[in-house]
Amino acid sequence: MSDVLRLPQFSIGTGDRFAHQAKAQLQACVNAAKAGVEVVPVWNKSNREHTIIGSEPSQTRAAADAAVKALGWDKPYFLDADHINLKTMGRFVAPCDFFTIDVADDIGKPAAAADVDAFVARHPELVGTVNIPGIAEPFRTDEAFVRGVANKFLGAVQEAGKIYRAILEAKGEGKFVPEISMDETDLPQTPVELLIILAAIADEKVPIQTIAPKFTGRFNKGVEYVGDVAQFSREFEEDLAAIAFAVKNYGLPENLKLSVHSGSDKFSIYAAIHNAVTKTGAGVHLKTAGTTWLEEVIGLAEAGGSGLAIAKEVYAEAFSHADELMAPYATVIDIKKEKLPSVEEVNGWTSEQFVGALRHVQSNPLYNANFRQLIHVGFKVAAKMGPRYLEALEANEEIVAKNVTENLWERHIRPVFLGA
Repeated sequence: MSDVLRLPQFSIGTGDRFAHQAKAQLQACVNAAKAGVEVVPVWNKSNREHTIIGSEPSQTRAAADAAVKALGWDKPYFLDADHINLKTMGRFVAPCDFFTIDVADDIGKPAAAADVDAFVARHPELVGTVNIPGIAEPFRTDEAFVRGVANKFLGAVQEAGKIYRAILEAKGEGKFVPEISMDETDLPQTPVELLIILAAIADEKVPIQTIAPKFTGRFNKGVEYVGDVAQFSREFEEDLAAIAFAVKNYGLPENLKLSVHSGSDKFSIYAAIHNAVTKTGAGVHLKTAGTTWLEEVIGLAEAGGSGLAIAKEVYAEAFSHADELMAPYATVIDIKKEKLPSVEEVNGWTSEQFVGALRHVQSNPLYNANFRQLIHVGFKVAAKMGPRYLEALEANEEIVAKNVTENLWERHIRPVFLGA
């Protein structure tokens, strides 16, 4: 149907914790358009983040709409109800048009035996030798393997179906982009497992436009990828092939693409992503999440004076409450507390020292990945500052915005979408 809301080939998911950087973020997409590639913004903010900050999705929508108007953006843009489930979706229904359906917690919960039996019976093509165009070696499976994968993932897919249908009832067909997220789990899905998952999603009649699987390696918040880049590259290309096969054979939307929930700043895999989508003509959704919050702190520190003082205060409070702040993100951070600088040391830093420790430039000897990750999860500290933090952003808007735009454009959009 022509009136179905469609996510274009290239999109970037970007968080805006305090709803002050939408214009600076959109400017990075404007830069991409001027360079000849359309990368559409998807502003995302989770229920957890809204709860911590005390904000509402309607505020994120208002900030996005205002940025679009201010910059004259005439291309698509979206607002993502990030990592929602049946319990949390309500507040997102009206303002959002992209829904990341998160069923990671349901992975491994066995589906009803009769449902697994029915799935295996419906899909004899998944048993035996499975040839996927674009993957050199065929996959060899047996019924026990397919049954095992179904046991692990079918219940999660059925839950995704329930959530999708609840959103559908509230918003109407074609009025939102559905994504299914399975990335926040322990083990990566192989390409043949992804194919089985996609078959189940098609059976559940969820017209997903993106899917976020778990890839090999560590995707810690705001820092570099930890893992075998060559293996990631192979997995990524094979996942693209599995998606193309599923689209052709199971009737999933033709614009279905991979969503990389990167936690931002996985620079070492960006070339692999670019090369794969260039070679295949596939799309990709890159999610950068909270990197904008870090650029705000960098901008404040770079401004010096009261801005630097607030940045130091954020660190001091985060250091004092490190265990509390780290707990909700335990699976996606790796902070060595013994390598964190003391509050006294940081209080003595210049702007250059603070910015050098926080900005993700690995060649800089001042850079400290542990310091960066702690501040990444420390946005709760700024939220507690209330108007004082927001006033600091507004007082230093120019330098903060410059950092936000340059980071998104130079470190993310250019390498992933232009190969530069």
